[in-house]
Amino acid sequence: MRILLIEDDTTLGAAVRDQIAADGQSVDWVTRLDAAGDAVNVTGYDLILLDLMLPDGRGIGFLKSLRARGDVTPVIILTALDQVSDRIEGLNAGADDYLVKPFDLAELSARIGSVARRYSGNPNPIVSHGPLDIDLAARSVHREGKPVALTAREWALFEAFLARPGQLLSKAQLEEKLYAFDSEVESNTIEVHVSRLRKKLGSAIIETERGLGYRLGRA
Repeated sequence: MRILLIEDDTTLGAAVRDQIAADGQSVDWVTRLDAAGDAVNVTGYDLILLDLMLPDGRGIGFLKSLRARGDVTPVIILTALDQVSDRIEGLNAGADDYLVKPFDLAELSARIGSVARRYSGNPNPIVSHGPLDIDLAARSVHREGKPVALTAREWALFEAFLARPGQLLSKAQLEEKLYAFDSEVESNTIEVHVSRLRKKLGSAIIETERGLGYRLGRA
């Protein structure tokens, strides 16, 4: 999952960024609304974490503009504004969740997982796919009862397939899931990681449509 973090507090922003990365997700971090607008115009995000008080304006206006143009990307508000009226305003503007600062980073991870599962159509964090048992909250996979260790990049790709079962994903769409990780995305990165996923999870787990992309294989 690729996440956009909009937060001007550098200490909190770094902590949230590191938490997201530790959870195996990719994250782009900006500190201003103008930079956030540029980011969403060129990148398809799976989730946005939005502070309400930013140097160049209020996050509520940014959220309202997203929804007004039909952007349904899930948004979790992160803010020190803790009045009930503030929460109501945020939710009415189109937020999917509202977390008041200071918050526990483990709770943030749980909220991100919950919102992501709702949007992927998997409210239950435990799903099965053939011989695989997948815990979406813990980001763990068991194959025929035995744990399978996936790297952060492998999980990011596998999660993208799980979120869109049966849907063909292009190489460019899959590369987007990896851009926020530290190392550069090479031309053959997707092929390499798909090959590794097949070795770990089964050769039929990902199907190739030559010249078009990849999709989750049948269970």
